[in-house]
Amino acid sequence: QVKNRLFISLALVITSQALRVSGPFLIALLIDQGVPEAQKGNWDPMYWIVGGYVLASLLAGVTIAYFLRFAARVNQDIMFGLRKRLFAHTQKLSIEFHETYTSGRVIARQTSDMDSLKELLDSGGNEMIAGLLFMTFTAVALVTVDPESFLIMLVSFIPLFFLTRWFQVNTRINYRKTRVASAKLIVHFVETMTGIRAVKAFRKEKRNEETYKGLVEDYRSVNAKVIQLFGIYDPGLIMIGNITVAFVLLWGGWRVMQGDLGIGILISCILYARSFYEPMENIAMFYNSYQSANSALEKISGVLEEEPSVPESKNPTPLAPQKGHLQFRDVQFAYSNGKVVLPNFDLDIPAGQTIALVGTTGAGKSTMAKLISRFYDPTKGSVELDGVNLRELADDDLRKAVVMVTQEAYLFSGSVAENISLGKPGASLEEIQNSAKAVGAHEFILSLPDGYDTDVNKRGGRVSAGQRQLISFARAFIADPTVLILDEATSSLDIPGERMVQRGLQTLLAGRTAIIIAHRLSTVSIANRVIVMEHGQMIEDDTPAKLIAGTGKFSKMHKAWRDSLV
Repeated sequence: QVKNRLFISLALVITSQALRVSGPFLIALLIDQGVPEAQKGNWDPMYWIVGGYVLASLLAGVTIAYFLRFAARVNQDIMFGLRKRLFAHTQKLSIEFHETYTSGRVIARQTSDMDSLKELLDSGGNEMIAGLLFMTFTAVALVTVDPESFLIMLVSFIPLFFLTRWFQVNTRINYRKTRVASAKLIVHFVETMTGIRAVKAFRKEKRNEETYKGLVEDYRSVNAKVIQLFGIYDPGLIMIGNITVAFVLLWGGWRVMQGDLGIGILISCILYARSFYEPMENIAMFYNSYQSANSALEKISGVLEEEPSVPESKNPTPLAPQKGHLQFRDVQFAYSNGKVVLPNFDLDIPAGQTIALVGTTGAGKSTMAKLISRFYDPTKGSVELDGVNLRELADDDLRKAVVMVTQEAYLFSGSVAENISLGKPGASLEEIQNSAKAVGAHEFILSLPDGYDTDVNKRGGRVSAGQRQLISFARAFIADPTVLILDEATSSLDIPGERMVQRGLQTLLAGRTAIIIAHRLSTVSIANRVIVMEHGQMIEDDTPAKLIAGTGKFSKMHKAWRDSLV
């Protein structure tokens, strides 16, 4: 459909520009043939020529109108497809990409960069195509009507080429700078607004204002240079055009006096020479949009060329009825910076067992959770679920089998019910309520202004941190995963909030394999097994009771925690 519209648009614009160019030729006919015949009493040629001029003008207007209409539809189809493709691809990319590519840069790709492309397609593209066709037809008409006048105009191409080349080189450099400066503005703004609490808490407003002021000044300075380039290029075009028309008039006037050229032909040559340069300014504006859009397209293409670091299997292995048996087999993992986090790691987690991972920051606990969730793949070795390498599983099967609840219980815009049903799309209200009851969230949800229909706004603005976490537990419960990972799920809660969540955990973990990552040892008490991590290695592995009774690191950690409660 887009191709058909494109061909129709092209046919319309070719027709419209050909009709526009016919005007000066008809004027020449009128002066050199129509008027002399009318003086002899034969008015028919004049009527036909005037009628042809009026008809050509009307048809040119109609075809241009339809061209703009079809071109607008094509442009919208292209932008719609590109926006969908960029959004889908950005979601498809692995966690590693999103941990290194800032949210501000991602937003810039979908907003300011897309707007640059839209501007190019909506205005610049149409004007450029129409302008180039008009100039081509004008040149053909001029060389047909009077080759000598065309040669004069051809000479003007020499300074025009050098001026345009200078303009292209300088605008390309400066427009790339404007895109970089624009992206820095967006990134700084997003980071400031995202961390507004920290900004206010540490009185960082003035420093941020100074930084933003500097970025705005850089952006203004780069744009000022671009404007200066246009301030030289546009007058240069006008000057070359006027000088060319003057020479055509001078040489043509001399030939008229010699009787070698008709007055009508001279007038048409002047009109052609003058109109030839009219689209140049529009083409310059197109180049303006093109340079901006080209820089934007480079950045968008950079995202689209990114490949997921965790690709889905092309021939996935069907996952049999799941039990939840997890195994790390000779796993080694290093992040892209080359730092090894897990060196030659082996671990067997029987189905239905709840294990707690404890240890200092950087010990490798969260990395293990990311490997089980397949946010990353091991550098070496394999992670298996019920005997199947996670690399061989279909992504949908893995996401149904393994669910992670993180420290930041993110709630999307929408109602409480909609947030819970994310765990099971299409779930009935009864299923949603049952999952909330199971984790102890039903009562507080009913106390909200609109119950389950309450809009949580951004990041759960209407509910407390503990309530947010309970909603995320209900979301995990309704998903009914075989393996559940809790990554610091209670670390941001106060004591009452943690107690409220602890009751929900008892129900949530029952009958499934669970991995709990926690600094608070109160959460560890519900585990069947505790693994103490240090520098990517297991240094202790036993039941909580035995480790507490021993003299190892966990015993010391537990004693320090108990002392802190006194």
